[in-house]
Amino acid sequence: MEGFQESEVTQSREENIQALREAGIEPYGHAYQRTHTAAEAIHFFESTEDASVEKYQTEPVRVAGRVMNKRMMGKAAFANVHDLSGNIQIYLRKNDLPEGEFEPCVKDLALGDIIGVEGPLFRTKTGEITVHATKVTILSKVINNLPPLKEVEEEDGTIRRFFEFSEVETRYRQRYLDLLMNRETRETFLRRSRALQIIRREMDALGYLEVETPMMHHIAGGAAARPFITHHNTLDLDLYLRIAPELHLKRLLVGGMEAVYEINRNFRNEGVSIKHNPEFTMLEAYKAYGDRDTVMDLCEHLITT
Repeated sequence: MEGFQESEVTQSREENIQALREAGIEPYGHAYQRTHTAAEAIHFFESTEDASVEKYQTEPVRVAGRVMNKRMMGKAAFANVHDLSGNIQIYLRKNDLPEGEFEPCVKDLALGDIIGVEGPLFRTKTGEITVHATKVTILSKVINNLPPLKEVEEEDGTIRRFFEFSEVETRYRQRYLDLLMNRETRETFLRRSRALQIIRREMDALGYLEVETPMMHHIAGGAAARPFITHHNTLDLDLYLRIAPELHLKRLLVGGMEAVYEINRNFRNEGVSIKHNPEFTMLEAYKAYGDRDTVMDLCEHLITT
């Protein structure tokens, strides 16, 4: 029954997409120039707000993101739009939008649609910073449903809303949904990127040269692990996806390089768990005229930086 309902939803949304095109609205493929991210828009309002002005509004801003919540109120609606920086509330009223846009661009909005919104910022009676929409642009229409929204009442009586997407196996197999639904996962990706930036900065400052070495090797060397095997058709030759870059990095030192490092993928055809993946990123470095103390000092420096 759930599959049938999902199929009906998909069919209905595909029909809605066709109706948009017939109305001259292209639901995909637009470039959209934002003036602010959600977080930047909120900061912009807070830094310019004049408490002495009743119903203070800023100059128009342009934000864009995915619709994560929508509340219809007759000829008006509130929606929450999410981008990588966070969420911002949107207020949409029929009389404030161009003629003919309220139905297709607001009333028919589905959770998961990506939109661009233009309008001034203001603060609602409940104190939430909001974009008062004067123009809505459909950037990408969703076809499939997002995971279901759950509501939990906290001890202080407040209602916490979140999307139910916590099953570990599903999160790992559909990482794109995990990123969309779970802030902690997004923050992990961002922290990883920042960590790699810092490592590269420090390695460069210490005089190490970043290099790239071959991914396919004639021999499976550099570590005691079972390799993945592939075949080069033109050369009619079996090759091994590298299990470590060690041999090629050492050849660079033989060739006269004095300090090299590589941050790249390695492949080991072994067990799988949440802590052990057959392909993984590894930093490997070598330096001439050094010893084990050199390596220990380098590791300590990178970890404590």
